[in-house]
Amino acid sequence: MSTSERMISGKEVAKHNSRESCWIIVHGKVYDVTDFLDDHPGGSKIILKYAGKDATEEYDPIHPPDAITTHLKPEQQLGSVDLNTVEKVEVTISDAEKARQERLNQRPSLDEILNLHDFETIAKLVLTEKAWAYYSSAADDEITNRENHAAYHRIWFRPRILRDVTAVDYSTTILGCPSSMPVYISATALGKLGHPDGELNLTRAAAKHGVIQMIPTLASYGFDEIRDAAAPGQNQFLQLYVNKDKAITKRIVQHAEERGIKGLFITVDAPQLGRREKDMRQKFDAEDPDNVSSSGQSGNVDRSQGAARAISSFIDPGLNWNDLKWFQSITKMPIILKGVQCYEDALEAYDQGCQGVVLSNHGGRQLEFARSGIEVLVEVVTKFKELRDITFPNEKFQLFVDGGVRRATDVLKAVALGATAVGVGRPFIYAFSSYGYEGVSKALQILKDEFEMNMRLLGARNLKEVVPEMVDAHNIHQHVVAVPGDRLYDSNYESMQTARLKEVKAKL
Repeated sequence: MSTSERMISGKEVAKHNSRESCWIIVHGKVYDVTDFLDDHPGGSKIILKYAGKDATEEYDPIHPPDAITTHLKPEQQLGSVDLNTVEKVEVTISDAEKARQERLNQRPSLDEILNLHDFETIAKLVLTEKAWAYYSSAADDEITNRENHAAYHRIWFRPRILRDVTAVDYSTTILGCPSSMPVYISATALGKLGHPDGELNLTRAAAKHGVIQMIPTLASYGFDEIRDAAAPGQNQFLQLYVNKDKAITKRIVQHAEERGIKGLFITVDAPQLGRREKDMRQKFDAEDPDNVSSSGQSGNVDRSQGAARAISSFIDPGLNWNDLKWFQSITKMPIILKGVQCYEDALEAYDQGCQGVVLSNHGGRQLEFARSGIEVLVEVVTKFKELRDITFPNEKFQLFVDGGVRRATDVLKAVALGATAVGVGRPFIYAFSSYGYEGVSKALQILKDEFEMNMRLLGARNLKEVVPEMVDAHNIHQHVVAVPGDRLYDSNYESMQTARLKEVKAKL
């Protein structure tokens, strides 16, 4: 009988519950992870917790489905198990989890959600502490994260009047693909931390609203599962973290092209992860302090980077400009560099035959004090005109921006300044973490409603009429760090109201 046909009883698996012999069950399959314990990016302790047991519940939220088969040798994949014979892992519901579930029941109705900020407010209240820390965390003091949003506040409109704006059209084309608005769903990892359907919520809502989803390398669902969930003819892009093993990268890229992916967005701003301290604290809090050395290591495993570290240790820090020719040799998909942060690199990407760049600092999660994408956009457009006499928007080489976007007005500012489209990431995560698919659909509809209103108020009937003369961006390069906790100011300022949980009526 072949290994794949071998049936193993739960009683047999339970015997292998130690560091010397460690078997685990994931999705009904049995794996010998003894030799992998010290190589696990998240540390050995979390695996040993499930030694001899079913680890699926712990595995699912932070691993793509094929992660375990990718990292284990074929001989370590022992066979299938009869789940009726497996001892169930007793799950104790903590008081904190009970309180979180109660907050879920107190969510306001979707009708009361008026903007993307509201989704973030509710998500913070209903997500697990670990999920909120991973999604919301940013580098160091999180100044860049705040600046991404604040930068849009330094750009003001110069609207035109007395134009017939009875009908407005905010649809566009991104890399040859139609989109109902100049927005795409940017790649974000670990969707299942926020909702069991994870990234599939985004796929379904993108199909309904005619926008493009960028599939992340580190999705909770497998690439094929997300692609299979797409509607007929639905366009999707792929975000790629480049693996140290080129054979793996080549397989991923060519498989994506075979499956009809319309654009390859190569992440170039993450040769090493930034310090995301909210996430890091969660990792330390979850572990026994006695097993963590002063350097944040257990054995040979660095556990100091939280959930982010646990899923990204494969990324190639040696990626460089010379690799572009190799990528161009293995695919005909448009190649876009995601994470460009200065005009010199944008020009180099253009010279090397890329089809575009995403001006981005990785949502403020990498280099602290990296400038916002919208600020870099102004620089790039200016220098391309000055040095090459190239203007934007440009079909041959498209500019994208992400980070900090919360309103359609943010997007319209970027479009006016030369961007083809803008990537939105965290707000859609917060939307499905709070309300599932319906939340993402509502978020997209909110943006559409904002586009229609603001284009009328700008005096623009279509995106071609959203031109540089409609914005005043002369203050974009001024940097004033918005430090939180200004008590003299905060004591006088009454904040705007946000969405609130329902009140619980006392039982008689």
